[in-house]
Amino acid sequence: MAEVFAHDGTRLHVEVDGAGDPVTVLAHGLTNSCKELSAFTPMAPGTKVRFCFRGHGHSGTPVPGHYRFADFAGDVDVVARTYGATRAVGTSLGQGAITRLLAEQPDRFERLVFILPAALDLPLSGTEIAGFERTADLLETLPTDQAIDEILRGSGRASEYTDRPWLRDVDMLLWQDLQPLGVARALREVTLDVAIADRELLRRVSAPTLVIAREGDPVHPAELGRVLGELIPNAELILLGSEEELYASIPQLVERVARFLG
Repeated sequence: MAEVFAHDGTRLHVEVDGAGDPVTVLAHGLTNSCKELSAFTPMAPGTKVRFCFRGHGHSGTPVPGHYRFADFAGDVDVVARTYGATRAVGTSLGQGAITRLLAEQPDRFERLVFILPAALDLPLSGTEIAGFERTADLLETLPTDQAIDEILRGSGRASEYTDRPWLRDVDMLLWQDLQPLGVARALREVTLDVAIADRELLRRVSAPTLVIAREGDPVHPAELGRVLGELIPNAELILLGSEEELYASIPQLVERVARFLG
């Protein structure tokens, strides 16, 4: 384990697996930590660099006002530069942060993987923002375990937990390194932002890009995967039909991503 410091001095927790080229930076999703994408590291070639975004996992928690997409893009950039990463993998928030970098530096990486993309150039709706605000309120006012229980209960998945009890275990894993204060601040700020000003900027990206999306996910809409697949000239889209298909396909997806990065 190591540490890197962001442009504003925020301490970023880093974990490195493997050695040699290529070097890949992996950027996790909102509320999660560097462990989220750990399933993709054992089979991937070369050096894999996972890190926790500011306010997440084991990283530092800056004061409010430092949780916009530009800040998260800066986190990706400083980690990638420190380790010489030529490839980038991002899911959800991580995808948005990498996209922000690409809008400014379209040739920043040689290969890209976007898993369940969530952000581009359209603001969230008032209803969506209210949902994130509620989650932030719970994290700020309740003990952590109780807040997580309330968040999962309000996610609309309670009935699914009865039929598929393993699903709750999967959801709980995504919260295991929760940093309540930092995540609450991130939820209140980045959800009011957009990743890039104009999606057309992504047409300048020439790097081979693998986009993985699924139907039926309101937070990570399949339509966004289709849009990225159309905008980026050298993109390939893998579109899965459901959450069940996504989980069943994880071994094949891990292998596909590893081959793509190599």
